[in-house]
Amino acid sequence: MSTLAIEFVASRLVQTVYGTSNIVWANVIGLVLLSLTAGYFIGGRLADKHPRESVFYVLVSLAGFCAVFFLLLTGAVLRQAASALAVMDVNALVGSLVLVVLALVVPVTLLGCLSPFAIRLAVRDVAEAGRISGRIYAISTLGSLLGTYLPVLIVIPLAGSRAAAVLFGSLLLLVGLIGMWRSATPRQTLLTTLLFVLLLVPAITFWLRGGIKAYAGQVYEAESAYNYIQVIRQGDCNYLLLNEGQAFHSFYCDGDRVPEISVWSIMLAAPYFNAQPRPPRTMAVVGLAAGTIPKQFTRVFGPLAIDGIELDPTIIAAGRRYFDLTEPNINAIAGDGRYTLSRLSGPYDVITIDAYKVPYIPWHLTTREFFSEVSDRLSADGVMAINVGRTPGDRRLVDAVSATLLDVFPTVHAIDVPGTLNTILVATKQPTTAGDLYANLAQLEPDAAPLLHDALATAAANLAPLGDRGRVMTDDRAPIEFISDSIVIRYLLEAGPSGLGTLDQ
Repeated sequence: MSTLAIEFVASRLVQTVYGTSNIVWANVIGLVLLSLTAGYFIGGRLADKHPRESVFYVLVSLAGFCAVFFLLLTGAVLRQAASALAVMDVNALVGSLVLVVLALVVPVTLLGCLSPFAIRLAVRDVAEAGRISGRIYAISTLGSLLGTYLPVLIVIPLAGSRAAAVLFGSLLLLVGLIGMWRSATPRQTLLTTLLFVLLLVPAITFWLRGGIKAYAGQVYEAESAYNYIQVIRQGDCNYLLLNEGQAFHSFYCDGDRVPEISVWSIMLAAPYFNAQPRPPRTMAVVGLAAGTIPKQFTRVFGPLAIDGIELDPTIIAAGRRYFDLTEPNINAIAGDGRYTLSRLSGPYDVITIDAYKVPYIPWHLTTREFFSEVSDRLSADGVMAINVGRTPGDRRLVDAVSATLLDVFPTVHAIDVPGTLNTILVATKQPTTAGDLYANLAQLEPDAAPLLHDALATAAANLAPLGDRGRVMTDDRAPIEFISDSIVIRYLLEAGPSGLGTLDQ
Protein backbone atom coordinates (compact mmCIF):
# COMPACT_ATOMS: atom_id res chain seq x y z
CA MET A 1 0.00 0.00 0.00
CA SER A 2 2.76 2.42 0.93
CA THR A 3 4.74 1.70 -2.23
CA LEU A 4 1.83 2.52 -4.54
CA ALA A 5 0.84 5.52 -2.43
CA ILE A 6 4.40 6.86 -2.60
CA GLU A 7 4.46 6.34 -6.37
CA PHE A 8 1.24 8.33 -6.83
CA VAL A 9 2.31 11.07 -4.43
CA ALA A 10 5.70 11.37 -6.12
CA SER A 11 4.12 11.51 -9.57
CA ARG A 12 1.69 14.23 -8.45
CA LEU A 13 4.52 16.28 -6.98
CA VAL A 14 6.65 15.91 -10.10
CA GLN A 15 3.75 16.75 -12.41
CA THR A 16 3.28 20.16 -10.78
CA VAL A 17 6.61 21.17 -12.33
CA TYR A 18 7.46 18.77 -15.14
CA GLY A 19 3.99 18.09 -16.50
CA THR A 20 1.75 15.07 -17.12
CA SER A 21 3.17 13.84 -20.39
CA ASN A 22 3.74 10.16 -21.06
CA ILE A 23 7.47 10.85 -20.84
CA VAL A 24 7.11 12.07 -17.25
CA TRP A 25 4.88 9.15 -16.27
CA ALA A 26 7.22 6.62 -17.91
CA ASN A 27 10.22 8.02 -16.05
CA VAL A 28 8.48 8.03 -12.67
CA ILE A 29 7.24 4.46 -13.10
CA GLY A 30 10.61 3.34 -14.49
CA LEU A 31 12.48 4.89 -11.57
CA VAL A 32 10.14 3.19 -9.08
CA LEU A 33 10.59 -0.20 -10.76
CA LEU A 34 14.37 0.22 -10.90
CA SER A 35 14.46 1.13 -7.21
CA LEU A 36 12.26 -1.84 -6.30
CA THR A 37 14.55 -4.12 -8.31
CA ALA A 38 17.56 -2.92 -6.33
CA GLY A 39 15.58 -3.28 -3.10
CA TYR A 40 14.63 -6.88 -3.86
CA PHE A 41 18.29 -7.84 -4.34
CA ILE A 42 19.47 -5.98 -1.25
CA GLY A 43 16.60 -7.22 0.92
CA GLY A 44 17.09 -10.84 -0.12
CA ARG A 45 20.81 -10.80 0.72
CA LEU A 46 20.23 -8.97 3.99
CA ALA A 47 17.50 -11.42 5.02
CA ASP A 48 19.86 -14.39 4.53
CA LYS A 49 22.61 -12.73 6.58
CA HIS A 50 20.40 -11.37 9.39
CA PRO A 51 17.13 -13.35 9.45
CA ARG A 52 15.76 -11.66 12.57
CA GLU A 53 12.46 -9.90 13.11
CA SER A 54 14.19 -7.00 14.85
CA VAL A 55 16.20 -6.24 11.69
CA PHE A 56 13.08 -6.53 9.53
CA TYR A 57 11.12 -4.05 11.64
CA VAL A 58 14.03 -1.63 11.67
CA LEU A 59 13.81 -1.69 7.86
CA VAL A 60 10.05 -1.15 8.01
CA SER A 61 10.49 1.81 10.35
CA LEU A 62 13.29 3.26 8.25
CA ALA A 63 11.18 2.91 5.09
CA GLY A 64 8.28 4.73 6.75
CA PHE A 65 10.53 7.47 8.03
CA CYS A 66 12.17 7.96 4.63
CA ALA A 67 8.79 7.97 2.87
CA VAL A 68 7.73 10.97 4.97
CA PHE A 69 11.07 12.77 5.09
CA PHE A 70 12.15 12.40 1.47
CA LEU A 71 8.73 13.04 -0.07
CA LEU A 72 8.41 16.24 1.97
CA LEU A 73 11.94 17.11 0.87
CA THR A 74 10.83 16.45 -2.72
CA GLY A 75 7.93 18.86 -2.25
CA ALA A 76 10.29 21.55 -0.93
CA VAL A 77 12.73 21.03 -3.80
CA LEU A 78 9.95 21.12 -6.39
CA ARG A 79 8.64 24.36 -4.94
CA GLN A 80 11.97 25.93 -5.80
CA ALA A 81 11.90 24.20 -9.20
CA ALA A 82 8.50 25.74 -9.88
CA SER A 83 9.99 29.20 -9.35
CA ALA A 84 12.82 28.26 -11.71
CA LEU A 85 10.31 27.06 -14.30
CA ALA A 86 8.45 30.37 -14.14
CA VAL A 87 11.58 32.14 -15.40
CA MET A 88 12.91 29.16 -17.37
CA ASP A 89 16.08 28.68 -15.28
CA VAL A 90 17.25 25.43 -16.90
CA ASN A 91 20.17 24.80 -14.55
CA ALA A 92 17.95 25.04 -11.49
CA LEU A 93 15.37 22.77 -13.11
CA VAL A 94 17.95 20.08 -13.89
CA GLY A 95 19.46 20.32 -10.42
CA SER A 96 16.04 19.96 -8.83
CA LEU A 97 15.29 16.93 -10.97
CA VAL A 98 18.48 15.20 -9.79
CA LEU A 99 17.54 15.83 -6.16
CA VAL A 100 14.02 14.54 -6.77
CA VAL A 101 15.39 11.33 -8.28
CA LEU A 102 17.64 10.73 -5.30
CA ALA A 103 14.85 11.54 -2.86
CA LEU A 104 12.51 9.03 -4.53
CA VAL A 105 15.09 6.25 -4.84
CA VAL A 106 15.79 6.01 -1.09
CA PRO A 107 12.31 5.15 0.28
CA VAL A 108 11.30 2.97 -2.66
CA THR A 109 14.52 0.93 -2.47
CA LEU A 110 13.91 0.37 1.24
CA LEU A 111 10.34 -0.71 0.51
CA GLY A 112 11.67 -3.18 -2.05
CA CYS A 113 13.79 -4.77 0.67
CA LEU A 114 10.76 -5.77 2.71
CA SER A 115 9.04 -8.40 0.55
CA PRO A 116 11.95 -10.87 0.26
CA PHE A 117 12.78 -10.29 3.94
CA ALA A 118 9.18 -11.05 4.94
CA ILE A 119 9.18 -14.27 2.91
CA ARG A 120 12.52 -15.33 4.43
CA LEU A 121 11.17 -14.86 7.96
CA ALA A 122 7.80 -16.50 7.28
CA VAL A 123 9.14 -19.64 5.59
CA ARG A 124 10.24 -22.05 8.30
CA ASP A 125 9.72 -25.22 6.28
CA VAL A 126 10.65 -25.43 2.57
CA ALA A 127 7.59 -27.59 2.00
CA GLU A 128 5.42 -24.58 2.83
CA ALA A 129 7.39 -22.04 0.78
CA GLY A 130 4.85 -21.90 -2.07
CA ARG A 131 1.84 -21.47 0.21
CA ILE A 132 3.47 -18.82 2.38
CA SER A 133 4.97 -16.80 -0.48
CA GLY A 134 1.61 -16.97 -2.31
CA ARG A 135 -0.15 -15.66 0.79
CA ILE A 136 2.33 -12.80 1.17
CA TYR A 137 2.02 -11.84 -2.50
CA ALA A 138 -1.79 -11.98 -2.23
CA ILE A 139 -1.77 -9.68 0.81
CA SER A 140 0.73 -7.43 -0.96
CA THR A 141 -1.51 -7.13 -4.00
CA LEU A 142 -4.51 -6.24 -1.83
CA GLY A 143 -2.34 -3.56 -0.26
CA SER A 144 -1.48 -2.32 -3.74
CA LEU A 145 -5.18 -1.93 -4.48
CA LEU A 146 -5.58 0.22 -1.37
CA GLY A 147 -2.48 2.19 -2.33
CA THR A 148 -3.96 2.79 -5.77
CA TYR A 149 -7.41 4.04 -4.79
CA LEU A 150 -7.03 5.66 -1.37
CA PRO A 151 -4.47 8.34 -2.33
CA VAL A 152 -6.00 9.20 -5.71
CA LEU A 153 -9.69 9.23 -4.83
CA ILE A 154 -9.69 10.29 -1.18
CA VAL A 155 -6.50 11.47 0.52
CA ILE A 156 -4.90 13.69 -2.14
CA PRO A 157 -8.13 15.51 -3.14
CA LEU A 158 -9.11 16.06 0.51
CA ALA A 159 -5.73 16.70 2.15
CA GLY A 160 -3.14 17.20 -0.60
CA SER A 161 -0.17 15.20 -1.83
CA ARG A 162 2.21 16.22 0.96
CA ALA A 163 -0.31 15.27 3.64
CA ALA A 164 -0.76 11.94 1.83
CA ALA A 165 2.99 11.37 2.08
CA VAL A 166 2.84 12.03 5.82
CA LEU A 167 -0.18 9.77 6.30
CA PHE A 168 1.02 6.68 4.42
CA GLY A 169 4.64 7.02 5.54
CA SER A 170 3.56 7.45 9.17
CA LEU A 171 1.35 4.35 8.99
CA LEU A 172 4.34 2.34 7.79
CA LEU A 173 6.56 3.87 10.48
CA LEU A 174 3.98 3.03 13.15
CA VAL A 175 3.84 -0.61 12.03
CA GLY A 176 7.64 -0.78 12.15
CA LEU A 177 7.87 0.74 15.62
CA ILE A 178 5.20 -1.63 16.98
CA GLY A 179 7.18 -4.54 15.52
CA MET A 180 10.36 -3.22 17.13
CA TRP A 181 8.66 -3.01 20.53
CA ARG A 182 7.81 -6.70 20.14
CA SER A 183 11.14 -7.95 18.79
CA ALA A 184 13.91 -5.58 19.90
CA THR A 185 15.10 -4.39 23.30
CA PRO A 186 13.05 -1.58 24.86
CA ARG A 187 16.11 0.68 24.99
CA GLN A 188 16.83 0.26 21.26
CA THR A 189 13.19 0.87 20.37
CA LEU A 190 12.94 3.96 22.56
CA LEU A 191 16.08 5.51 21.09
CA THR A 192 14.92 4.76 17.55
CA THR A 193 11.48 6.24 18.21
CA LEU A 194 12.94 9.41 19.72
CA LEU A 195 15.37 9.81 16.81
CA PHE A 196 12.63 9.50 14.18
CA VAL A 197 10.35 11.89 16.08
CA LEU A 198 13.08 14.49 16.52
CA LEU A 199 13.86 14.39 12.80
CA LEU A 200 10.30 14.22 11.47
CA VAL A 201 8.57 16.84 13.62
CA PRO A 202 10.66 19.76 12.28
CA ALA A 203 10.42 18.42 8.72
CA ILE A 204 6.64 18.10 8.90
CA THR A 205 6.32 21.48 10.64
CA PHE A 206 8.36 23.44 8.10
CA TRP A 207 7.79 21.55 4.83
CA LEU A 208 4.02 21.38 5.18
CA ARG A 209 3.81 25.14 5.47
CA GLY A 210 2.63 27.20 2.56
CA GLY A 211 1.32 26.05 -0.79
CA ILE A 212 2.79 23.72 -3.34
CA LYS A 213 3.84 26.66 -5.51
CA ALA A 214 4.43 30.30 -4.75
CA TYR A 215 3.92 32.10 -8.05
CA ALA A 216 3.50 35.85 -7.94
CA GLY A 217 -0.17 36.73 -8.00
CA GLN A 218 -1.41 33.32 -6.92
CA VAL A 219 -4.87 33.65 -5.42
CA TYR A 220 -5.90 29.99 -5.31
CA GLU A 221 -4.44 26.50 -5.49
CA ALA A 222 -5.94 23.07 -4.99
CA GLU A 223 -5.31 19.43 -5.72
CA SER A 224 -8.16 17.42 -7.19
CA ALA A 225 -8.35 13.79 -8.23
CA TYR A 226 -7.24 14.90 -11.70
CA ASN A 227 -5.09 18.02 -11.50
CA TYR A 228 -3.02 20.47 -9.52
CA ILE A 229 -4.96 23.71 -10.03
CA GLN A 230 -3.83 27.33 -9.71
CA VAL A 231 -5.46 30.68 -10.30
CA ILE A 232 -2.99 33.49 -10.98
CA ARG A 233 -3.97 37.16 -11.06
CA GLN A 234 -2.03 39.50 -13.32
CA GLY A 235 -3.32 43.05 -13.70
CA ASP A 236 -7.10 42.88 -13.78
CA CYS A 237 -7.24 39.30 -15.15
CA ASN A 238 -7.36 35.83 -13.58
CA TYR A 239 -5.67 32.90 -15.33
CA LEU A 240 -6.29 29.18 -14.80
CA LEU A 241 -3.11 27.08 -14.70
CA LEU A 242 -3.00 23.29 -14.39
CA ASN A 243 -0.16 21.01 -13.30
CA GLU A 244 3.16 22.38 -14.60
CA GLY A 245 1.47 25.68 -15.44
CA GLN A 246 3.19 26.48 -18.73
CA ALA A 247 -0.13 27.22 -20.45
CA PHE A 248 -3.26 28.86 -19.12
CA HIS A 249 -6.54 27.09 -19.79
CA SER A 250 -9.01 29.92 -19.13
CA PHE A 251 -8.90 33.62 -18.36
CA TYR A 252 -11.30 36.22 -17.06
CA CYS A 253 -10.72 39.99 -16.88
CA ASP A 254 -12.72 42.32 -14.68
CA GLY A 255 -15.89 43.50 -16.33
CA ASP A 256 -15.73 40.59 -18.76
CA ARG A 257 -13.12 42.48 -20.79
CA VAL A 258 -11.43 40.49 -23.58
CA PRO A 259 -7.97 42.03 -23.98
CA GLU A 260 -7.03 40.24 -27.20
CA ILE A 261 -8.15 37.64 -29.70
CA SER A 262 -7.17 34.26 -28.33
CA VAL A 263 -7.49 30.59 -29.24
CA TRP A 264 -10.95 30.61 -27.68
CA SER A 265 -12.06 33.76 -29.49
CA ILE A 266 -11.28 32.16 -32.87
CA MET A 267 -13.97 29.56 -32.10
CA LEU A 268 -16.53 32.37 -32.62
CA ALA A 269 -15.77 32.28 -36.35
CA ALA A 270 -16.84 28.65 -36.74
CA PRO A 271 -20.52 29.28 -37.71
CA TYR A 272 -19.45 31.84 -40.32
CA PHE A 273 -17.88 29.24 -42.56
CA ASN A 274 -21.44 28.39 -43.63
CA ALA A 275 -22.71 30.12 -46.76
CA GLN A 276 -25.83 31.31 -44.92
CA PRO A 277 -24.72 31.76 -41.31
CA ARG A 278 -27.09 32.33 -38.45
CA PRO A 279 -26.37 33.01 -34.79
CA PRO A 280 -26.09 29.69 -32.93
CA ARG A 281 -28.95 28.83 -30.64
CA THR A 282 -27.46 25.76 -28.99
CA MET A 283 -23.88 24.79 -28.23
CA ALA A 284 -21.80 22.08 -26.54
CA VAL A 285 -18.29 22.61 -25.20
CA VAL A 286 -16.00 19.63 -24.58
CA GLY A 287 -13.27 20.96 -22.31
CA LEU A 288 -15.13 23.69 -20.44
CA ALA A 289 -12.26 24.52 -18.03
CA ALA A 290 -13.30 27.74 -16.25
CA GLY A 291 -15.70 28.75 -19.03
CA THR A 292 -13.86 31.13 -21.36
CA ILE A 293 -15.37 29.74 -24.59
CA PRO A 294 -19.05 29.73 -23.54
CA LYS A 295 -18.70 33.11 -21.84
CA GLN A 296 -17.42 34.68 -25.06
CA PHE A 297 -20.17 33.01 -27.10
CA THR A 298 -22.73 34.33 -24.61
CA ARG A 299 -21.23 37.80 -24.83
CA VAL A 300 -21.49 37.83 -28.64
CA PHE A 301 -24.65 35.82 -29.35
CA GLY A 302 -26.70 36.32 -26.21
CA PRO A 303 -28.00 33.65 -23.81
CA LEU A 304 -27.88 30.64 -26.14
CA ALA A 305 -28.29 27.25 -24.47
CA ILE A 306 -24.81 25.83 -23.73
CA ASP A 307 -23.82 22.45 -22.30
CA GLY A 308 -20.22 22.68 -21.04
CA ILE A 309 -18.44 19.43 -20.20
CA GLU A 310 -15.43 19.45 -17.84
CA LEU A 311 -13.79 16.35 -16.39
CA ASP A 312 -12.69 17.99 -13.14
CA PRO A 313 -15.45 19.35 -10.86
CA THR A 314 -12.88 21.30 -8.84
CA ILE A 315 -12.09 23.34 -11.96
CA ILE A 316 -15.79 24.11 -12.40
CA ALA A 317 -15.91 25.32 -8.78
CA ALA A 318 -12.86 27.52 -9.41
CA GLY A 319 -14.58 28.87 -12.54
CA ARG A 320 -17.62 29.94 -10.56
CA ARG A 321 -15.50 31.58 -7.86
CA TYR A 322 -12.73 33.27 -9.84
CA PHE A 323 -13.95 33.45 -13.47
CA ASP A 324 -17.53 34.63 -13.00
CA LEU A 325 -18.91 31.44 -14.51
CA THR A 326 -22.42 32.32 -13.37
CA GLU A 327 -24.39 32.75 -16.59
CA PRO A 328 -27.70 30.86 -16.24
CA ASN A 329 -27.56 29.70 -19.87
CA ILE A 330 -24.30 27.76 -19.28
CA ASN A 331 -24.96 24.28 -17.97
CA ALA A 332 -21.66 23.04 -16.49
CA ILE A 333 -21.46 19.24 -16.45
CA ALA A 334 -18.70 17.33 -14.64
CA GLY A 335 -17.77 14.24 -16.63
CA ASP A 336 -15.65 12.68 -19.34
CA GLY A 337 -16.03 14.57 -22.61
CA ARG A 338 -16.82 11.73 -24.96
CA TYR A 339 -19.01 9.71 -22.62
CA THR A 340 -20.99 12.74 -21.47
CA LEU A 341 -21.49 14.07 -25.00
CA SER A 342 -22.82 10.67 -26.04
CA ARG A 343 -25.48 11.00 -23.33
CA LEU A 344 -26.64 14.38 -24.66
CA SER A 345 -29.06 14.44 -27.56
CA GLY A 346 -28.53 17.90 -29.02
CA PRO A 347 -28.88 18.94 -31.74
CA TYR A 348 -26.21 21.62 -31.37
CA ASP A 349 -25.39 24.37 -33.83
CA VAL A 350 -21.79 24.49 -32.58
CA ILE A 351 -19.62 21.95 -30.77
CA THR A 352 -16.15 23.01 -29.63
CA ILE A 353 -13.40 20.69 -28.37
CA ASP A 354 -10.51 22.02 -26.35
CA ALA A 355 -9.62 19.29 -23.89
CA TYR A 356 -5.84 19.47 -23.85
CA LYS A 357 -3.85 17.99 -21.00
CA VAL A 358 -0.63 19.57 -22.22
CA PRO A 359 0.81 18.44 -24.55
CA TYR A 360 -1.87 15.85 -25.40
CA ILE A 361 -5.38 15.80 -26.75
CA PRO A 362 -7.01 12.73 -25.19
CA TRP A 363 -6.72 10.14 -27.95
CA HIS A 364 -10.37 9.09 -27.71
CA LEU A 365 -11.38 12.64 -28.72
CA THR A 366 -9.53 12.40 -32.05
CA THR A 367 -10.93 9.30 -33.69
CA ARG A 368 -13.29 8.75 -36.61
CA GLU A 369 -15.83 7.14 -34.31
CA PHE A 370 -15.83 10.11 -31.95
CA PHE A 371 -16.16 12.64 -34.76
CA SER A 372 -19.08 10.60 -36.08
CA GLU A 373 -20.72 10.93 -32.67
CA VAL A 374 -20.11 14.69 -32.81
CA SER A 375 -21.62 14.88 -36.30
CA ASP A 376 -24.72 13.01 -35.14
CA ARG A 377 -25.30 15.67 -32.49
CA LEU A 378 -24.94 18.65 -34.80
CA SER A 379 -27.84 20.39 -36.50
CA ALA A 380 -28.18 20.24 -40.30
CA ASP A 381 -25.86 23.23 -40.78
CA GLY A 382 -23.89 22.70 -37.58
CA VAL A 383 -20.13 23.15 -37.22
CA MET A 384 -17.49 21.79 -34.91
CA ALA A 385 -14.15 23.38 -33.94
CA ILE A 386 -11.21 21.64 -32.29
CA ASN A 387 -7.95 23.06 -30.94
CA VAL A 388 -4.87 21.16 -32.16
CA GLY A 389 -1.21 21.78 -31.27
CA ARG A 390 1.69 22.15 -33.68
CA THR A 391 5.21 23.54 -33.83
CA PRO A 392 6.91 25.56 -36.56
CA GLY A 393 7.52 23.17 -39.43
CA ASP A 394 5.81 20.19 -37.80
CA ARG A 395 2.09 19.87 -38.50
CA ARG A 396 1.78 16.10 -38.21
CA LEU A 397 -0.86 16.28 -35.49
CA VAL A 398 -2.87 18.86 -37.44
CA ASP A 399 -2.63 16.68 -40.55
CA ALA A 400 -3.74 13.55 -38.70
CA VAL A 401 -6.74 15.21 -37.05
CA SER A 402 -7.80 16.98 -40.26
CA ALA A 403 -7.55 13.72 -42.23
CA THR A 404 -9.75 12.02 -39.66
CA LEU A 405 -12.27 14.86 -39.75
CA LEU A 406 -12.42 14.70 -43.55
CA ASP A 407 -13.38 11.06 -43.23
CA VAL A 408 -16.57 12.23 -41.48
CA PHE A 409 -17.25 15.83 -42.60
CA PRO A 410 -17.38 17.17 -46.18
CA THR A 411 -15.19 20.21 -45.47
CA VAL A 412 -12.47 21.12 -42.97
CA HIS A 413 -10.75 24.50 -42.58
CA ALA A 414 -7.53 25.27 -40.66
CA ILE A 415 -6.80 28.52 -38.81
CA ASP A 416 -3.31 29.10 -37.41
CA VAL A 417 -3.84 31.24 -34.31
CA PRO A 418 -1.25 34.03 -34.49
CA GLY A 419 1.36 34.17 -31.74
CA THR A 420 0.63 30.62 -30.57
CA LEU A 421 1.40 26.99 -31.38
CA ASN A 422 -2.30 26.26 -31.95
CA THR A 423 -4.38 25.52 -35.02
CA ILE A 424 -8.18 25.59 -34.90
CA LEU A 425 -9.76 23.04 -37.24
CA VAL A 426 -13.34 23.83 -38.25
CA ALA A 427 -15.44 21.03 -39.73
CA THR A 428 -18.80 21.82 -41.35
CA LYS A 429 -21.79 19.55 -41.90
CA GLN A 430 -22.48 21.25 -45.24
CA PRO A 431 -19.89 21.70 -48.02
CA THR A 432 -18.26 25.11 -47.52
CA THR A 433 -15.36 27.16 -48.85
CA ALA A 434 -12.99 29.77 -47.44
CA GLY A 435 -14.82 32.27 -49.65
CA ASP A 436 -17.88 31.85 -47.45
CA LEU A 437 -15.94 33.20 -44.45
CA TYR A 438 -14.58 36.14 -46.45
CA ALA A 439 -18.06 36.98 -47.74
CA ASN A 440 -19.61 36.77 -44.28
CA LEU A 441 -16.92 39.00 -42.84
CA ALA A 442 -17.58 41.59 -45.56
CA GLN A 443 -21.33 41.44 -44.94
CA LEU A 444 -21.10 41.59 -41.15
CA GLU A 445 -23.52 44.14 -39.72
CA PRO A 446 -21.87 47.40 -38.59
CA ASP A 447 -23.43 47.03 -35.14
CA ALA A 448 -22.11 43.48 -34.71
CA ALA A 449 -20.09 42.83 -31.54
CA PRO A 450 -16.50 44.09 -31.96
CA LEU A 451 -15.23 40.80 -30.54
CA LEU A 452 -17.03 38.89 -33.32
CA HIS A 453 -15.66 41.19 -36.01
CA ASP A 454 -12.10 40.83 -34.69
CA ALA A 455 -12.44 37.06 -34.41
CA LEU A 456 -13.67 36.72 -38.00
CA ALA A 457 -11.01 39.10 -39.30
CA THR A 458 -8.26 37.19 -37.48
CA ALA A 459 -9.58 33.85 -38.73
CA ALA A 460 -9.83 35.07 -42.33
CA ALA A 461 -6.29 36.48 -42.24
CA ASN A 462 -4.78 33.28 -40.83
CA LEU A 463 -6.40 30.49 -42.85
CA ALA A 464 -3.85 27.77 -43.54
CA PRO A 465 -3.89 25.09 -46.24
CA LEU A 466 -4.42 21.51 -45.15
CA GLY A 467 -1.32 19.38 -45.60
CA ASP A 468 -1.01 15.94 -47.08
CA ARG A 469 -3.60 13.57 -45.74
CA GLY A 470 -2.34 12.06 -42.52
CA ARG A 471 -3.37 8.82 -40.88
CA VAL A 472 -7.08 8.43 -40.20
CA MET A 473 -7.30 7.66 -36.51
CA THR A 474 -9.78 5.14 -35.16
CA ASP A 475 -10.76 3.75 -31.80
CA ASP A 476 -8.59 0.76 -32.69
CA ARG A 477 -5.52 2.78 -33.62
CA ALA A 478 -4.89 6.40 -32.67
CA PRO A 479 -1.16 7.08 -32.04
CA ILE A 480 -1.76 10.56 -30.64
CA GLU A 481 0.75 10.16 -27.79
CA PHE A 482 3.47 8.95 -30.16
CA ILE A 483 2.94 11.89 -32.51
CA SER A 484 2.78 14.41 -29.66
CA ASP A 485 5.88 13.03 -27.94
CA SER A 486 7.94 13.16 -31.11
CA ILE A 487 6.75 16.72 -31.89
CA VAL A 488 7.65 17.94 -28.39
CA ILE A 489 11.07 16.26 -28.35
CA ARG A 490 11.93 17.56 -31.81
CA TYR A 491 10.83 21.08 -30.88
CA LEU A 492 12.86 21.10 -27.66
CA LEU A 493 15.94 19.87 -29.51
CA GLU A 494 15.54 22.63 -32.10
CA ALA A 495 14.33 25.56 -29.98
CA GLY A 496 15.64 24.60 -26.57
CA PRO A 497 13.69 24.88 -23.30
CA SER A 498 13.26 28.63 -23.86
CA GLY A 499 10.84 27.75 -26.66
CA LEU A 500 8.31 26.79 -24.01
CA GLY A 501 8.05 30.39 -22.86
CA THR A 502 7.34 31.61 -19.34
CA LEU A 503 4.25 32.64 -17.42
CA ASP A 504 4.80 36.25 -18.38
CA GLN A 505 4.58 35.29 -22.06
